Amino acid sequence: MPTLEIIFNIIQDGFFAALAAIGFAAISNPPKIALKWCGFIAAAGHISRYCLVNYAGVGLVAASMVGAVMVGILAILIAKRVKCPPETFSFPALLPMIPGMYAYRTVQGFVLALTAQTEQEFQHYFYLSESNCLTCIFVILCMVIGQMIPIIVFKRVAYSVTRP
Repeated sequence: MPTLEIIFNIIQDGFFAALAAIGFAAISNPPKIALKWCGFIAAAGHISRYCLVNYAGVGLVAASMVGAVMVGILAILIAKRVKCPPETFSFPALLPMIPGMYAYRTVQGFVLALTAQTEQEFQHYFYLSESNCLTCIFVILCMVIGQMIPIIVFKRVAYSVTRP
């Protein structure tokens, strides 16, 4: 794959993650300055996961953990500067990383298993549903743990960002 195409794919991934995070953040009505930082943090986290999965050969679950840790660290650093709680930035930034296709395929496989005509067909669709469900659950679990690690490690900084 040519280098320019790789760079374009990475920028595109970050742009759409930032756009989604800004949309998610706008729902919770944060200060206006926080919106651009939510987009920046989401782009950085999503780009790190994207590069790990597509170019470093890391699995989705582990890459999601690394991306979430990056989101957590950046949220703490920027929260101190903007005087907002880190959660204001980290939660909207994590939402674009939720594995929606795995959740969709979980439900789809379950419905197909319920409508299967043979036992072999049922087992196949149920296996697909199980596999997608486990992937989805572990990715979300690693994202939650990953974004909490920096807050736990830098507790003093994380809890004092809104104090003068």
